[in-house]
Amino acid sequence: MNEHEPASTARMDIDRRQFLQYMGAGVAALGMASSLYSPIVGAQDMSNGANNFYTSDLVTMQKVAFPSLYRLNVAGNLFLPIHADASSRLPAIVVGHPMGAVKEQSANLYATKMAELGFAILAIDLPFWGESEGQARQIVSPDVYAEAFSAAVDYLGTHAAIDRERIGAIGVCGSGSFVISAAKIDPRMKAIATVSMYDMGAANRHALNQSQSLAQRKELIEAAAQQRWAEFEGSATEYTSGTVHELTADTHPIQREFYDFYRTPRGEYTPASSTPQLTTHPTLTSNVKFMNFYPFNDIETISPRPMLFISGDQAHSREFSEDAYQRAMAPKELVWVESAGHVDLYDRVDLIPFDKLTSFFTEHLS
Repeated sequence: MNEHEPASTARMDIDRRQFLQYMGAGVAALGMASSLYSPIVGAQDMSNGANNFYTSDLVTMQKVAFPSLYRLNVAGNLFLPIHADASSRLPAIVVGHPMGAVKEQSANLYATKMAELGFAILAIDLPFWGESEGQARQIVSPDVYAEAFSAAVDYLGTHAAIDRERIGAIGVCGSGSFVISAAKIDPRMKAIATVSMYDMGAANRHALNQSQSLAQRKELIEAAAQQRWAEFEGSATEYTSGTVHELTADTHPIQREFYDFYRTPRGEYTPASSTPQLTTHPTLTSNVKFMNFYPFNDIETISPRPMLFISGDQAHSREFSEDAYQRAMAPKELVWVESAGHVDLYDRVDLIPFDKLTSFFTEHLS
């Protein structure tokens, strides 16, 4: 199947098994989540300043591309403050988008806001997604994802306007785990922040609150293995998980939360390398690569570089920020955003603590 093949030719079975695989929500987690979220069918929620496609006259944006160690070009948008002092080099931050998204979803917003505050910001597309290279499209490869952050540091550190000794990173949702994986072996990242972090490894192995059994995990692995045979012999690519394309009375509250961002004008975006039917959906055969992804192992080696973990206090994903914080060594900080859920911190500018991000990076990239 090529990158533009319509969904009618692909098998996109968003059943309970695959929902668990992406969302990390087992039986116990579903009950927990239902108590936190009120299922509401309706139009998008633009409250609390939701503004994913925010732009600013105070910054410039330039499309850039640069190679990774794997010789895959990583695409990005470089944001610079228009009033930057040309005589001094800027501190810089690379920003990664949520898993299944592209840089135009959440990452550009963070980049624009932080550039307004005086930083050079590079929002990137992970390889296999958006405008970055990589075939087949929407492949899962945690190591290649992590390398993209280091490649971004390569680029930023050789830019004439940037101080290579003052480079940090922000990972939103799944990119939080990818940037931690990268930072463990790349000390050029001087300060690391995550927002609404998902540990994509733990979410796929165990689901929320350890609610997925070993037998269920093996079922997912077996399904992917069997699909490899089928696709090797010519069957269409099968996609998994991601966000549902319509709401019903039975749609789970967590899926409603994602739907409100990815399937409405609030945050919906289709890059040229995908279709509206395929956005957010990784390939089934590659998604099991997350089973071998352990980003928090050895997280203590990032110290003494500082780490900041930000999560909504109502987020279904809050356990991942708690886990990373507990394992990390000082200096570290865990910030709870009151009354915020997971997706709220993608684009709700009235909830995202940009003041905290600014003070964190100002202090540690000084």
